[in-house]
Amino acid sequence: SALAALVFIFCGCGDNSPTGAKKILIVAVDATLAPMSFISDDGAIAGFEPDLMRAIGREAGFAVELINVEWAGLFGGLITGKYDMAVSSITILDERKKRMAFSVPYLTSGLALVVRKDMKGVGSLDDIETQKLLVGAQVGTTAYFYLEKKPGIRKKGYQAYGHAVTDMINGKIDAVVGESTGTLYYKNQNKEYFQKIRMVGEIMTQEFYGIAMRKDDALLLEKVNAALRVLINNGAAQALHDKWELGRAASVPRLEQ
Repeated sequence: SALAALVFIFCGCGDNSPTGAKKILIVAVDATLAPMSFISDDGAIAGFEPDLMRAIGREAGFAVELINVEWAGLFGGLITGKYDMAVSSITILDERKKRMAFSVPYLTSGLALVVRKDMKGVGSLDDIETQKLLVGAQVGTTAYFYLEKKPGIRKKGYQAYGHAVTDMINGKIDAVVGESTGTLYYKNQNKEYFQKIRMVGEIMTQEFYGIAMRKDDALLLEKVNAALRVLINNGAAQALHDKWELGRAASVPRLEQ
């Protein structure tokens, strides 16, 4: 499709790909959240995570093709072999690790509560619960899982974080829980919306983002981890963090040597 922008990174020849033969590795990304991953004006997949995958490809010595896939199809497509990797602010969870392998973390982030800028008297989820307000979150994400553990909170599920924020601005719901990086979308892509929302309270969780792979791709995991360690330890990952202005919404973790 038009949204399936292809990005090729050719980094050397020979038998240095994860499978020991020349190969283009397919990487699935849900390109709906600037500046993490999004479709640029020229139809290409752009953002921090695509740039990171390009850098990993150069460091590890394999070619990468990025394709845009809806969040709901990321894990199933990976497990059934449609793609070799998935990268899309995927939190490393024990439940997910039962089905997939994960790289070492490339970002630390967390969940944040967002309300309309003019809303008063809400500084935490406790306030949401006490006032019986309605909070939205994207289904299938750690934000929705988090709300499910709090039965006293009224919640509504959405297929996209942006849809929840739109409903909140229009008064259909009162707040949204999502990745702290989510507000960066509006800072970068929709300043009118960004002026209407604000994060309240502290970041509620600590989450580590990793690149997802199949469990039987041990050699690929090894190569990706080795490349990531180099990029994090030599400052290249931080340079991308600065380029895309992630700010305090996410940070590059320190890894043991």
